Amino acid sequence: MTTAREIMTPGAECIGEQDSTLEAARKMTELGVGALPVCGTDNKLKGVLTDRDLVVKVLGVGKDPGQTKAGELAQGEAVTIGADDDAEEVMVTMTEHKVRRLPVIDGQELVGMVAQADVARALPQPKVGDLLEALSAG
Repeated sequence: MTTAREIMTPGAECIGEQDSTLEAARKMTELGVGALPVCGTDNKLKGVLTDRDLVVKVLGVGKDPGQTKAGELAQGEAVTIGADDDAEEVMVTMTEHKVRRLPVIDGQELVGMVAQADVARALPQPKVGDLLEALSAG
């Protein structure tokens, strides 16, 4: 059984919910990532901010990225996966929630991020096809 911990990228860095989306974009560029977990002042995960969110929900609607807070884009409860959950469970969670990246949690601590590509490398080809089809639909 391959676990989320084995396939994740460790050491995910958060963007604070009070930080600007401009700061989030700079951090994504610096780290070479397309998504950042959003953490509150209580250090709890509030959501995930993606590069697409920045384009569609900030730039595309004329908002000022220097004034728009990362926390404004973190909607609802964050979808996460446990560090010891197997890769198949990661795939099911991504499929159910139609997300391509998941924060990996060990207890209450954010320990990494797992992306669609990480899961694809860990699963047999037929299951990878199911995941890609589910995430590409609609």
